[in-house]
Amino acid sequence: MTTTYGTIPTSTPPGITNLDYISRAKERLKSGFRTRRPWKEMFNLHSIGFPRSLGDAIGRARTNLAYFRVNYAVVVLLILFLSLLWHPISLIVFVVMMAAWLFLYFLRDEPFVVFGRTIDDRVVLITLSILTIVVLLLTHATANILISLLIGAVVVVVHCALRNTDDLSTDEESALFSGVASSSS
Repeated sequence: MTTTYGTIPTSTPPGITNLDYISRAKERLKSGFRTRRPWKEMFNLHSIGFPRSLGDAIGRARTNLAYFRVNYAVVVLLILFLSLLWHPISLIVFVVMMAAWLFLYFLRDEPFVVFGRTIDDRVVLITLSILTIVVLLLTHATANILISLLIGAVVVVVHCALRNTDDLSTDEESALFSGVASSSS
């Protein structure tokens, strides 16, 4: 019978895989939020101004939606969360859906693949949004959910239209999206 008090194990015991998973998830969360733009950049008061025309507002909205999409998702989800504080069952369902958001959208470090097909991030975002709304509507907090989503949409649209896009340093995806979007306006 040998004792191993005070020794450092050279192999990882099976129970440590959970800690390994947590550290990988934490790293993926950090890398997922790297696509989130700095809040200071999003709420730069010097970049707020009225658009010259409806076409300018639409162009700004398209560019800002592409550039700040993770920030906007966080804002809408925060507004939805705050509206559910008075509905505990809905709040529990929301927390479960947030776990789905974390694992399927924010924590992924590789493309989402279903039946051998790669699914675009925007499709995952839209699908999770719709699924979250449907599941929450089944909890009978319909009025709160719809009002909070309407408030979130108004906040996002107003910010998109008022936030000037001249000072944004776009990456390739945002530049491609906004270039295609602005050429169609």
